Amino acid sequence: MAVAGCSGVQSALDPAGDDALRIYGLTVIMTVGATLIFFAVTGLLIYAIFAPPERRAWLGGRNTIVLGGLAFPIIVLSMLLPYGLIVMRDTDVPKAGALPIEVIGEQYWWRVRYLGEGGRPAFSTANEIVVPVGSPIALSVTAADVIHSFWIPNFGGKIDMIPGRLNRLNFTAERPGIYRGVCAEFCGDQHARMAFDVVALEPAAFEAWRENQAKPAPEPDLSLLVRGRELFRAGGCGSCHVVRGTEADGRFGPDLTHVGSRRTIGAGQFPNNIGTLAGWIANTQHIKPGVRMPSYGSFTGEDLRALAGYLESLK
Repeated sequence: MAVAGCSGVQSALDPAGDDALRIYGLTVIMTVGATLIFFAVTGLLIYAIFAPPERRAWLGGRNTIVLGGLAFPIIVLSMLLPYGLIVMRDTDVPKAGALPIEVIGEQYWWRVRYLGEGGRPAFSTANEIVVPVGSPIALSVTAADVIHSFWIPNFGGKIDMIPGRLNRLNFTAERPGIYRGVCAEFCGDQHARMAFDVVALEPAAFEAWRENQAKPAPEPDLSLLVRGRELFRAGGCGSCHVVRGTEADGRFGPDLTHVGSRRTIGAGQFPNNIGTLAGWIANTQHIKPGVRMPSYGSFTGEDLRALAGYLESLK
């Protein structure tokens, strides 16, 4: 069981990038070193308690105190400090050609913006960061309301998201896969249910994804989906959410232009499908109390199927 916990989509002991590997190496060195020192000191303590007085007398000698109490810690700490600073330097420097992404923490979800030329937002998504394998990523993070903390264990590093301040984090995904990120700073009642996915794709697949995300929402091609779009309009959803290519231009909630392409809803809480979308719309405050979206329990079952079907079709 202990070994199984060292790997997976949310484990700092399973680094998926060079920066994370450096931090992991520092962790291993400090953990192994501290363990050896702990056992050595414990052994000397037991020896000092139970050994005959004539055999343990050397423990109180001048050489033991100078070498073990002064020289040894000074040498060890003098070696660890520069090594730790070198790791910090090498993992905190932006790399040339890095893909710029902005992440804004909000109660209780993540707004993700991909930047285009001139640093202007090209498109936005939510609760999901898609990156190309082998390309450096330059994240700029902040918060819109309270302090959050951005952490992707498999890519190392954890950084605070502070309202009014921009912090930066750099990493490179070295292998494709899906990794889990979390908020690591208590930010309110639903803090523990504020997660996101990092999806690392091969470069060609990432370019196809990015090209699709930049497009406006597709037109509904079925009568059920057309009805769902009309319900979206009539329900006032566009006052909080944006769906590019339609009149919905709200900026308060997540961008829903391609919500159907995301793996999860509710900030990593549920798989994204028509059933979970319908349940979320009707019972938001029951499922995740305290979020800014109200429950829409007035919709009939047929209305919910149409509305959820429309959202699921936005891929």
